[in-house]
Amino acid sequence: MFDIKQIQKMQKELQDRMAQVQGDLKTQEVEGTSGGGMVVARANGNQELIDLTINKDVVDPDDVEMLQDLVVAAVNNAMDQARDLNQNEMSKVTGGIKIPGLF
Repeated sequence: MFDIKQIQKMQKELQDRMAQVQGDLKTQEVEGTSGGGMVVARANGNQELIDLTINKDVVDPDDVEMLQDLVVAAVNNAMDQARDLNQNEMSKVTGGIKIPGLF
């Protein structure tokens, strides 16, 4: 039979560990680039954009669309890396079990 108190204790420990990992992820950073490093986006492990650097040499008022594309590519690259970091750290807590709605 199941020991409900033991299950509740395990659930609380899992929740506490997940909260700790989420806090830790906020301090971990990843970097996405585009245009050979002309645009650099940094995000944290919680998939929040924290910095965007654009090299002045890539700013051309006659070609704003290129700059927009570079920004989008760099941000998407950073977010992909942040998502991977998040999933890897959370899977350490859950033992690789994917919990719907968690990540």
